[in-house]
Amino acid sequence: MSLYIEKEGGGTGLPFDEEEIASLVVEASLEYIGCPYEAEIDLLLTHDAQIREMNRDHRGIDRATDVLSFPMLELEHPGDFSQIDEKTGEAFHPETGELMLGDIVISVDRVLAQAEEYGHSPKREYAFLIAHSMLHLFGYDHMEEEERKIMEQKQRDIMEKINIHRQDA
Repeated sequence: MSLYIEKEGGGTGLPFDEEEIASLVVEASLEYIGCPYEAEIDLLLTHDAQIREMNRDHRGIDRATDVLSFPMLELEHPGDFSQIDEKTGEAFHPETGELMLGDIVISVDRVLAQAEEYGHSPKREYAFLIAHSMLHLFGYDHMEEEERKIMEQKQRDIMEKINIHRQDA
C-alpha cells in the first residue's frame, strides 16, 4: 500500500502523528473491505479556505467541509473489486502496479473544531474522516437511508478494528 500525504501550508498543528494514524486507518479499511490488490491513496491535509474552494469547484457547495473524497474507480457494487480487470491496467499505476483508489482531502480546521464539538479527540475525528472517505473510495455512499445505515455500520466496524472509539478524548 502506498499512502502519499501532502500538508498544505506546512505543519498541521494536529497533536499526533498524522502519517501513522492515516496508515493505520487506510490499512484497516483495505483489510476490512477485502481489497485484493495493493492500493495507492493520496491524502491532502489542508484548511477551511482551500477545502471550501474545492467544495465549490467540484460539488457546487460554497462552504468549507470536513472531508472530500475523489474516487478513481466507479464500482458497480460498493466494495466489489471483481469487475476490475487487471489486464487492462487502467485502474493500476503503470509503475507500481497498485490499484489507484483515489484522493482524500481533509480540513485540519474541521478536524479540530468537530473534535471539540463532538467531545472526542482530534485523533479520533481524523481517523473517522479517513475511514469515512475510504468507504467512499470503495464506492459506498450515504445519500439514501439504507446506504447511510450500511456506511455508518462499516465506519463503526473500522474504528473498532483500529481500537479508536468515540469516547476517546
